[in-house]
Amino acid sequence: MIFEELDEFKKDLKKLSKKFKTLPDDISTVKKVLDVRPDERPPFSFRIDGLGLETCIIKIKKIASKSFKGKGVNSGFRLIYAHFEDEGKIILIEIYHKSIKEIEDRDRILNNFK
Repeated sequence: MIFEELDEFKKDLKKLSKKFKTLPDDISTVKKVLDVRPDERPPFSFRIDGLGLETCIIKIKKIASKSFKGKGVNSGFRLIYAHFEDEGKIILIEIYHKSIKEIEDRDRILNNFK
């Protein structure tokens, strides 16, 4: 699986990593899981519908983080990515914490995948 990151994703990750020091390692773990099973898996992840795109956009709601010991997958981090099954590619779009931001940036998704 080939992984790419939008510039905005890199900025999100850098900003969040200042507060949550283990986040880069947590994302590496998520990438290892996505390398094996990149598709949606409710209740951990689901496809975002209603965008009017052919691209498969998936939101992961359950990400385990070492920054939140004892919480398991209830860390509050959300990861949005585009899965291109035919090309074997995943593009990381956005990462945020639910206490900081309530919902994904749909404009970012539409601007990058129209």
